[in-house]
Amino acid sequence: MMKPAGAGAGPGPGPGTGAVEVRVERPQRPPVHHPNTARLRARPYYRRWTPWLVPAASIACVAVFLVTMFVNDCPNRSAGNCTAGFLGRFAFQPLKENPLLGPSSTTLLKMGALDVSKVVQGRQGWRLITCIWLHAGVVHLLINVLCLLFIGIRLEQEFGFVRIGLVYLISGFGGSLMSALFIRASISVGASGALFGLIGSMLSELITNWSLYANKVAALLTLVLVIVVNLALGILPRVDNFAHIGGLISGFLLGFVVFIRPQFAWINQRRVAPGPHAAPAERKHKTYQYILWIVAAILLIVGFTVAIVLLFRGYNANDHCSWCHYLSCVPTKKWKCNSSPTTCTAMLQGNTLNFTCEGKGIHRSYIVAEATQDKIDQLCNQLCS
Repeated sequence: MMKPAGAGAGPGPGPGTGAVEVRVERPQRPPVHHPNTARLRARPYYRRWTPWLVPAASIACVAVFLVTMFVNDCPNRSAGNCTAGFLGRFAFQPLKENPLLGPSSTTLLKMGALDVSKVVQGRQGWRLITCIWLHAGVVHLLINVLCLLFIGIRLEQEFGFVRIGLVYLISGFGGSLMSALFIRASISVGASGALFGLIGSMLSELITNWSLYANKVAALLTLVLVIVVNLALGILPRVDNFAHIGGLISGFLLGFVVFIRPQFAWINQRRVAPGPHAAPAERKHKTYQYILWIVAAILLIVGFTVAIVLLFRGYNANDHCSWCHYLSCVPTKKWKCNSSPTTCTAMLQGNTLNFTCEGKGIHRSYIVAEATQDKIDQLCNQLCS
């Protein structure tokens, strides 16, 4: 501000010679609001969950296996030759019968293994769920539990126990449905379908939240490689690759539905104080996320409905796909893929036992004099193993 001379009675030698006082004030610029700057510096926040469901599921699988081995009771139900007999009641079936160190097929069936005939004719649909918690042996159990802990804990930390539990159970159910439609001559057990569902959901989660990842291509290639390797191992005998495929498809579709994340811009705008220069409101999800969500939900509902209807109508998918059985097992010079079980029936007439075994092209009758329960059990285990 400039004050002219003589404008006031300020101190000085005299009139006309008053000092000129000059004050210069620099105008303060109004603060410029940069909404984008605040959003770029704000760190997006996603809740981190404490995992407990996955460890609990792993403990449940181990507990069910111990109960299964207790019920199996190899020393008393088999004619000796149990593997690891020092375990007593928990000893394993002979290796030629079960190389995975586990119970007999009869015990697994009693505990709730998936058997298509019992599901369809016996209307025991609950086996589509109970078979997920059963395992054929120690080797089978360890592989599945380690994979569940390795994959499931990370996902539960990211998405919580509710969504992980849904993916695990629904994927396991989808794997059981696929197995029941294609594998008609043997029982099926294991959590492999549910585990493949978790892997498939990781793949769809990467796709639906594509814009949020930094190393997109590397993550995608890693997941695809893991899936391909595991499906390739599924063509070995005694491995139900149809359960893997069904679980993988179910989990892949579920990932689009339950693992959708909001965009960074939408999260950060909620942390910036509103002002006159606020940026336009951001949408919570991108358009392609909504499209994937709708398509995946429709495919899940239609797919499960059709599969359940076909299963309980006795549909055999192999009748309309002559090559599909190669997806689960490819025969070589070292192994065969005919895994149809041998079923035995006994008819007691007086002290004579007429024993007939059918399966794998076998049809034989045996006459046993003075048949006792011990002899019946011993012969049954020898012939049906």
